[in-house]
Amino acid sequence: MMAMQMMAQDMDVAEGELAGRELEAAVLNKAAALLEEAVGRWQEDIDHALLDQALKYNQALWSVLQAELMSDASPLPFPLRENILSLSSFVDRRTFEVMAYPQADKLEILIRINRGLADGLLLH
Repeated sequence: MMAMQMMAQDMDVAEGELAGRELEAAVLNKAAALLEEAVGRWQEDIDHALLDQALKYNQALWSVLQAELMSDASPLPFPLRENILSLSSFVDRRTFEVMAYPQADKLEILIRINRGLADGLLLH
């Protein structure tokens, strides 16, 4: 959880205002927003600095999620953890693909995954 709080540091929320699933959802939504910004400013971001920033943030986020899911202390049921870990493998592959061959349309699935997982966290 500490790593997730570090990822949320520059968000406009008071210290300790978000925790648990709300914090995870906020960080996933932030990653999606960064990816959306990269798509929206694709033509003007010639050197792909926004893209690089968004992909690195998203990759770091998913690395934290992977570590938490692999921990024996994870409160999630094993089948759900296994499904999210499988999804994280896809996210990793797509991230590296976009890094190697940047195309704005390849980001849509990453945005949808982040938003969908964030929405799911907030429903429970």
